[in-house]
Amino acid sequence: MKTALSPTSFKRPRGARLLAAALACAACVATAVMPGAAQAGLAWAAGASQVASAASAAASAPASAKLPETVRIAAVARSAPAGKTVFAGASAQVAQDRWLETELGKLGVRLEWVPVTTNAVAAQVNEGFASKSIDFAHYGDLPSIIANASGLQTRLVLPGGSLNNTYLVVPPNSTARSIADLKGKRIALHRGRPWEYPFARLLQAHGLKLSDVKILNLNPQAGAAALATGGVDAFFTLSDAFVLEDKKVGKIIWASKKAPEDWKMRAELWGDGAFLQRYPQVAQLVVSAYLREHHKAAAAADAGRDSYIKSEALGGQSEEVVRRELEGDSTQWKDRWSPLFTPAVRAHYAAEAEYAKQAGLIAKPLPVDALFAPQFVKQGLAQLQLQDYWTR
Repeated sequence: MKTALSPTSFKRPRGARLLAAALACAACVATAVMPGAAQAGLAWAAGASQVASAASAAASAPASAKLPETVRIAAVARSAPAGKTVFAGASAQVAQDRWLETELGKLGVRLEWVPVTTNAVAAQVNEGFASKSIDFAHYGDLPSIIANASGLQTRLVLPGGSLNNTYLVVPPNSTARSIADLKGKRIALHRGRPWEYPFARLLQAHGLKLSDVKILNLNPQAGAAALATGGVDAFFTLSDAFVLEDKKVGKIIWASKKAPEDWKMRAELWGDGAFLQRYPQVAQLVVSAYLREHHKAAAAADAGRDSYIKSEALGGQSEEVVRRELEGDSTQWKDRWSPLFTPAVRAHYAAEAEYAKQAGLIAKPLPVDALFAPQFVKQGLAQLQLQDYWTR
């Protein structure tokens, strides 16, 4: 049985025109130039509200079988040589291992990987959940909060495996040495993406808020171009910051490597709430497959680290850049892969949900405890006899 690979454009069910319009609205927000938090928040809230309305309609169709025909998992993907699609992070390991594909096949269920692009992960995944064209997704925390606050019902089923660093980059000739030197300046930041929260924490630590800088809401590719051409005074981004340094169009003046772990960008495994309730046996296989790869990566120490680096490099990311991203990070390698629903994980989501409300990204407070479905990790760890492997 071969794993099906879906195109990046999701198959929309009939009558989902409202959904398409909502996602188009979200896409507009992702490329607009926005001077402050309020304007960005209103646009995101309006788009997400329409997505939620479409989701309610899509969820009304009853299940006609005891098991689904297909399990669809969305994950960030890149184009590798020879036109091959390669996934990132833990999803790459799960896809390569094929344990999940085999176990689902025994139940007569097909596995379908749905690639999403780095520049539009949030819009594509939230659209997929709303239109019921995906069942799981490995993506960021803030977009998940925005989706659930707007009415979508998704659940965090497996924490850990990401904890990527964030970077503040300025032009090579800039005199700025910290975020404090950029007060009143133009900063490229993709609003509503997982690295917005670390940026807000960085501002707060220096006594600043979003309104103290001029935010240009640009996706990573557009933000890098704006930095290179002098269109912005700084750019807040992920490990592509190293590429900008190598090209001598930017220099990193701050990184989250030594900052509190809560400042890291989290991208984790989320599942559709209705799917989890309807097909717990299948959901357990998905979570257990990711647990297996988390344990392999963590337990192998240096070998697991090298395997992860090479896997990321296969997807078009420079191996040197991946190594520089991990070098000097304060998070221990084993802890990076911890799947536990710890008090720290809850505190992170609670603080981020509060920030989203204050920044106008969501319209009302979100009870974060409802976002978590820890039973699958608990059962998976017991089945794999790993209950005592991670302590935090």
